[in-house]
Amino acid sequence: MLRRIPLATSALVLGLGLSALGIIAYITDNPTLNLAGFFYGIPLVLIGLALKTAELKPIPSLPTSEEVVALRKKKATPTLQKLLRDVTSYRYGQEAHLEEALKKLGLSPSPAKRPVLTKIEEREVEGNYALILYFHSPFISLDGWLDKREKIAKFFGPGITVSITPGATEEEIKVGLITTQ
Repeated sequence: MLRRIPLATSALVLGLGLSALGIIAYITDNPTLNLAGFFYGIPLVLIGLALKTAELKPIPSLPTSEEVVALRKKKATPTLQKLLRDVTSYRYGQEAHLEEALKKLGLSPSPAKRPVLTKIEEREVEGNYALILYFHSPFISLDGWLDKREKIAKFFGPGITVSITPGATEEEIKVGLITTQ
């Protein structure tokens, strides 16, 4: 739950609040609160600003039914559960979601040509749990993705099959990670 709260914004708000307290304490001639407000407030503001520049927002998730949530708890592999947690959480110090995975799979020829994860969807496919990843992929064709299907299955497996289909637009690719248990 805490991973869904933006740490950068929290640090900024707390730092600005403490700094304001320090200013008020300075005006009212209260040296102890003045020192504490500035001593803790200003560094927190600076930390918040630094984190804000390195912040990667969570990926939007399409609405999920209670049945699919129950299926996730029952059938999702630990890898899929971790993947879901990671992409729906605030991240710091990364340029894109699944950046390292795409590099290892050979789907990120360069940062400028890397596919971008745009949304995710959880659904039931033939009684199994499926996590569908939607990528904006203008530089890697559907055939390029299909060539990597076996490698993707091994990377996110065991217990996973992969379906790769075109999305709603020409540049969108849907990668389905489906449990086989």
